[in-house]
Amino acid sequence: MQDPHSSGKRPRRKFHLLLRIDSWIDSTVWNAGFRAGEIWEEITIFFRRFKVRGAKRLVFEILGEGMTLGTAGSVLMLALALPAFEETKKDWRNHGDFAVTFLDRYGNMIGHRGIIHENSVPIDELPDHLVKAVLATEDRRFFDHFGIDFLGLTRAMTENARAGGVVQGGSTLTQQLAKNLFLTNERSIERKIKEAYLAIWLEANLSKKEILSLYLDRAYMGGGTFGAAAASQFYFGKSITDVNLAESAMLAGLFKAPTKYAPHINLPAARARANVVLTNLVQGGFMTEGQVIAARRNPAAVIDRDETEAPDFFLDWAYDEVQRIATRFPQHSLIVRTTVDIGLQKAADAAVESSLREYGESYNVKQGALVMIENGGAVRAMVGGRDYGESQFNRATKALRQPGSSFKIYTYSLAMEAGMKPETPIVDGPISWGNWSPGNYGNSYAGRINIETALVKSINTIPVRLAKEKLGPNAINDIMAEAKKFGVETPIRKDVTIPIGTSEVTVLDQATAYAVFPAGGLQSRRHGISQIMNYDGDVLYDFARDEPAATRVLSEQAEASMLQMLTKVPYIGTARRAAVEGVLTGGKTGTTQAYRDAWFCGFTGNYAAAVWFGNDDYTSSNNMTGGSLPAMTFKSLMDYAHQGIELRPLPGLANPEPTAAEVAAKAKAKAAPADENALPALVRPRTLSANAAREVRDIGRMLHEAKPLKQDPQKVASSL
Repeated sequence: MQDPHSSGKRPRRKFHLLLRIDSWIDSTVWNAGFRAGEIWEEITIFFRRFKVRGAKRLVFEILGEGMTLGTAGSVLMLALALPAFEETKKDWRNHGDFAVTFLDRYGNMIGHRGIIHENSVPIDELPDHLVKAVLATEDRRFFDHFGIDFLGLTRAMTENARAGGVVQGGSTLTQQLAKNLFLTNERSIERKIKEAYLAIWLEANLSKKEILSLYLDRAYMGGGTFGAAAASQFYFGKSITDVNLAESAMLAGLFKAPTKYAPHINLPAARARANVVLTNLVQGGFMTEGQVIAARRNPAAVIDRDETEAPDFFLDWAYDEVQRIATRFPQHSLIVRTTVDIGLQKAADAAVESSLREYGESYNVKQGALVMIENGGAVRAMVGGRDYGESQFNRATKALRQPGSSFKIYTYSLAMEAGMKPETPIVDGPISWGNWSPGNYGNSYAGRINIETALVKSINTIPVRLAKEKLGPNAINDIMAEAKKFGVETPIRKDVTIPIGTSEVTVLDQATAYAVFPAGGLQSRRHGISQIMNYDGDVLYDFARDEPAATRVLSEQAEASMLQMLTKVPYIGTARRAAVEGVLTGGKTGTTQAYRDAWFCGFTGNYAAAVWFGNDDYTSSNNMTGGSLPAMTFKSLMDYAHQGIELRPLPGLANPEPTAAEVAAKAKAKAAPADENALPALVRPRTLSANAAREVRDIGRMLHEAKPLKQDPQKVASSL
């Protein structure tokens, strides 16, 4: 029989157990707190030994704050350094492993890139006066600093403040090398920060002699030459080891502004600059006045050369393309036939330069860029900036700029693919997407219009309304994908504002995209390399043979609708200054916020081109729109390009026949006196008739299809 008291004992045992556990927890926590208090008191007593008062305390407070700020600064410096050190992951040592001779589309040699063709000479074998001339002019404290010369920077800032302008630069030779190896000439704070960190990195990983050798081998020296050895051969016809002091001074003077001081273009300016270098040698303590007096009295003479400049911006881009393509080949000494047409290139350079010279000051713009693509994808001309010698930064391929309304073609193309028509009605009125409310130029609304009118008049609210209300929930992603299909390689920033062109692209991107329209809605297949050969004459790469056929970007229905709308823009829309006489022209203007960037991207049946004008520092222009200077520059180039060639119609559209009134107006304009303030029109010299040109092309095609013969490398080189 169960004891009735046993059931009562169990709860009491559990109760006592819980009391013991609670007591243990309380005592443990109390003991831990008590011990912590003792430890804190011991620490406090210990640090009281270091307690200071008066002036000593002030010093310690400053040191303490300095340590705090130093820690925060170190974290900030590390954050800034990481993007710079990402650049060092590139194979920068072997960047010049290729030795490439470039030919134009007709087989004429137009330049070199890669390994210096005149063998690089070790620093120890260079004339002592050449090394001293470079250091005296570019970086007198080169062997004393660690990549950044704070004393030199302070001196330069002081001299610039006294002069009221920039008369001295603060960049060290190592910083200039860092820019040449890893960065571009883009003027931005980000680039300067990267340049400083990379200079320190170079100093830590290379010897001073290696840095100086790389600098002398990689710098642009004018005349299409890179490196002092190549420049010595080009200007003086002699090895770099044989130059005298006067010639060394002239070479050293080229680093600052190779185009401005190139002796084959402006010999007096080159000699004046060489005289400044000689003065630097004396002031820097490298030589005495007696040692340089002979060089002053007998300045360097140069080989007579014409002023023909290589298409350097194009060659820089083409060299990158060669390296991308030719990694599959064991040979790195190559002959490359490019697509550039030197006649069109000169016309493109002249069109941009004349536009800036005549209107740049009034519009407050200093830079322009242009890319021209022939129907079929061959890049015929590329202008990456106003002066390659002043800045080698290629604004056509590397500068990211908002395209404005020229980006709208991707939204409208999607709408046409979705079954809409140019005649489809739509409402132009206020619209908001989240916190964003786009407005039209002039802050007015047209009410009920059709899609064609919206594109032709460049109304902002309509592409936004299409993306938000008509193209489905994934419209933004679809617009990004459409731009990629058209050939835009720059990553598009995902944002609801992209229908009106807020995501940055390059001029090359836009030229590639607009070349889709004359191609009948197929990929434009943009390319700058036609063939790559070795010095035995073997064709290692042929674009027509090795690249896939173009795929369709736009359906035939969407292509026809887009052409119908875009060919109205130069005649009744925002680009009336772009219409090419006697040639059906299409395109779209683009103007960004605060008038920072102005674009015209257009096409004919023969060519497509994108034109941009703006400023490197992103300052605003003086109300310049895409329908002004960019459209005028496009027309100037296209007028030249279409002289004496067989005109190709746009798909499904014929080139307009001039009316009697137009013929009469043209005759009257020719008879009228010329405007003294206007620049002369570009005139394309006729060399062959259209029939003769076709025959030559047929012969060239037959020769191209024939198997190349093995040739002696030296004969091939000499024939170039």
